[in-house]
Amino acid sequence: MASVSDTLPHKRERRKQDRPGELLEAALDLFVEKGFAATRVEEVALRAGVSKGTLFLYFPNKEDLFKAVVRENVVHPVNQGAAELAQFQGKTGELLEWMMLQWWRRYGATKASGISKLIMSEASNFPDLATFFREEVIKPADAMVRSVLQRGIDQGEFRPVNVDLALHSVMAPLLFLVMWKHSMGPCCPTSEQIDPEAFISQHAQLLVRGLSNS
Repeated sequence: MASVSDTLPHKRERRKQDRPGELLEAALDLFVEKGFAATRVEEVALRAGVSKGTLFLYFPNKEDLFKAVVRENVVHPVNQGAAELAQFQGKTGELLEWMMLQWWRRYGATKASGISKLIMSEASNFPDLATFFREEVIKPADAMVRSVLQRGIDQGEFRPVNVDLALHSVMAPLLFLVMWKHSMGPCCPTSEQIDPEAFISQHAQLLVRGLSNS
């Protein structure tokens, strides 16, 4: 009979399996703290407790490392949300508010939301990364919002509007909250802090009233 120690992976094996995740976690921390340009792969490796050579075994360069961080922390939540939206059975106004709140809870409220600030700040200096982010994050997210707005129009709940313009009215307050969180928010006194979920709910309700076909 095999002993417990025989059936469990050795510490070294577990460590090797965990390394990609540890490197992505370290990279996320540093990208959010310092930005893309200022983050060095040596720092990522050091924070993850491995050598630079080990990092390059998993990610050939800093750009590939950044893309992996985005796919893990941004693309994945967007894909999850899209799958859940398709199953929603309630009114479109309720769906719109739910979608916006879920965006905040799964992304905006996490440290990964600092990636949005990074992209806004550094996109012009790294056009290839900006293109990557647009293709894998912005376009799918826009398509998701567009589908919700079109659903409301098709079901007669929303009046006909330019959906391509209206989607920015949905996303703008969410991006504002992220920028506030990673810039002025920490510098402001408690009395000036914004309750993100209360803000989002109010904005969603204002949007639904403005879009209402009744």
